[in-house]
Amino acid sequence: LPASPSAGDIVAFKDYANTWDTNNVTICRNSSKINGQCANATLSTEAQSVTLIYVDGTKGWQDIHDSTSNVTGASFVAATGGTVTTSGNFKIHTFTSDSSFVVSSAGNPTGSTKVDYLVIAGGGTGRYFGGGGAGGYRESHCSSVSGPYTASPLASSSSIPVSVQSYPITVGAGGSEPAGTDGSNSVFDSITSAGGGKGANSSSDVAGNGGSGGGGSYGPNSSGGTGNTPPVSPPQGNNGGNGFNGGAWNESGGGGGSAGAVGANATTGVGGAGGAGTTSSINATPTARAGGGGGGTDGSSAGGAGGSGGGGTGGIAGGPGGSGPQKQTAGTANTGGGGGGS
Repeated sequence: LPASPSAGDIVAFKDYANTWDTNNVTICRNSSKINGQCANATLSTEAQSVTLIYVDGTKGWQDIHDSTSNVTGASFVAATGGTVTTSGNFKIHTFTSDSSFVVSSAGNPTGSTKVDYLVIAGGGTGRYFGGGGAGGYRESHCSSVSGPYTASPLASSSSIPVSVQSYPITVGAGGSEPAGTDGSNSVFDSITSAGGGKGANSSSDVAGNGGSGGGGSYGPNSSGGTGNTPPVSPPQGNNGGNGFNGGAWNESGGGGGSAGAVGANATTGVGGAGGAGTTSSINATPTARAGGGGGGTDGSSAGGAGGSGGGGTGGIAGGPGGSGPQKQTAGTANTGGGGGGS
């Protein structure tokens, strides 16, 4: 400090390079007091700024300003990966195959440090007869993170903080024929959505468990599969419907459960409808996803309707008195919808 200060003299210091936390600054008092003490002062806070004024010989230099906060503008999360679209001030990264979400800037609390997500697994296979369960559906939404859009009723408020790194993305495939399989899991960071359960195949098979359960068939194993397996909160899906066990048309398969509702039970000659999916505007457009597949039937009426949000329609095998073959349909691609039973 100046050797012979006068009352009213002012000296200011600023951490220009933001390195005082590792490169401390020592203010040498040069025979004057600092805040009434005969001792040097140390500045060691990153981005700090300090202003001193000389008062008199009793108190010496006194600080009239000490900012220990980093006064910078808002910084936002920036990343690459997937198909990138913009909605207002927000960016949307959509992945329909395995890839990576690569964060190049982690932002700051004044701007943003977190992201919201919608992770849907692959739907289960529709079998002879049960409809496939929808893939597990997991979503988050915080308006301060990703805007005031309308999320689904299943959305959690737990957004994910990100750092500068690459986040692998796994997009689960739907179940396959002819073996008949459950859907595959989809994964982003700590969020795993479970693949949908397969529909039951004839009276000797059982429906698959998963994000949503597959539909049951006829006979002793007519129960639908269990959804939200493994369990998470909010739940990622629902149970599959039961097959119809008894009566003139006991072969009707239950519809696969989905994220929005359970699969419907089969009735005489009619396959159970797939459970409805759920709607979110996370991509700036209200979109239903994760509908369950409708159950197939040997009856005279109809296969079960696919659940809204990509569930496939159940088929008619054309048994005695039936209306003839009606082919089942697969779940809609990139929705997590379950396949229709045959």
